Amino acid sequence: MVDQADIWRAVNLLAKHYGTDAALAAAQRAQELLAVGDVNGFTVWKRILESAAELTRTKPGTDEWMN
Repeated sequence: MVDQADIWRAVNLLAKHYGTDAALAAAQRAQELLAVGDVNGFTVWKRILESAAELTRTKPGTDEWMN
């Protein structure tokens, strides 16, 4: 199992390389792995995608307050 610290390390590297397109890059990789039947790889990259989307989002979530 990949721990959350490793997920964030991967997201950090993606963000440095792809900038605001980090989530898109993660989504593409997840789909590539799913297409070849690598469910475990897909699951890891889906977690990376979710974290990348969180890192690069520009609006607060619906359950968050802005001060």
